[in-house]
Amino acid sequence: MKRIGGNRRKTRYKMKKSVSEKGKLHISRFMQTFEEGDKILLKAYPSYQKGIFHLRFHGKIGEVGKKQGECYIVNIKDGNKKKSCVVHPVHMLRV
Repeated sequence: MKRIGGNRRKTRYKMKKSVSEKGKLHISRFMQTFEEGDKILLKAYPSYQKGIFHLRFHGKIGEVGKKQGECYIVNIKDGNKKKSCVVHPVHMLRV
């Protein structure tokens, strides 16, 4: 059978903002800069969909690789495999 749904399937509560985050976009999250090797937390910012990672990786801690345009390449470990995602700085928090 064909699987129905896209990348944001079953994410109603995962993509919900807390009460303190509701309202306008925080400009400071757009202006963040990271250096290669920084540890970051992948936390999706639901009101900005560009440069978002697959939500399987929500809440994971990764390491910043190089910069690619406005985004960064983030290396994470998924089980025993090493994977990399292209992530916009809005969806990254410093650990």
